[in-house]
Amino acid sequence: MIPNNLIDMGYVTGPFGIQGWVKIKVTTEYDDSLDDYENIYLKLPDGKVVSQTVEKSFARDGLFHAKLAGVADRDAAFALKGATVAVSREQFPELDEDEFYWVDLIGLNVINLQGEALGIVKDLMQTGASDVLVIRDADQERLVPFVAQYVINVDMANKQITLDWGLDY
Repeated sequence: MIPNNLIDMGYVTGPFGIQGWVKIKVTTEYDDSLDDYENIYLKLPDGKVVSQTVEKSFARDGLFHAKLAGVADRDAAFALKGATVAVSREQFPELDEDEFYWVDLIGLNVINLQGEALGIVKDLMQTGASDVLVIRDADQERLVPFVAQYVINVDMANKQITLDWGLDY
């Protein structure tokens, strides 16, 4: 049975070698993050979703390389090119207090200390110094560093982030 809470983690870029290995461009913080999951799901270009077991794997040169069960040769691996790689949200490791997965922050409403609506978190991006919230409302996009200086509270229960950030910043 396929879970209904799949989170995209990357995509298959093509085969690796002749023994059925695939190369996966991971869209997570670490290239080897898929090592945490024995079972993954492939969203195939034709719309089907299939469960796969990772038999062996390694990360190198910005790609995750995996040998998937039942994928025996280069042709079978090539057939998976373009598939989205996903995992069930329940499989994510537990986080420490005040740590968040990006996927959980996307869609949260953002207000400032004055109670003014700043918009909705549409994305996050990494910079050298810190992660940055990409907040959009009807009129503009705001980029706010996701650091304690500006982030006052993240209330997951009420789906809201409170920032020390003015409307005119």
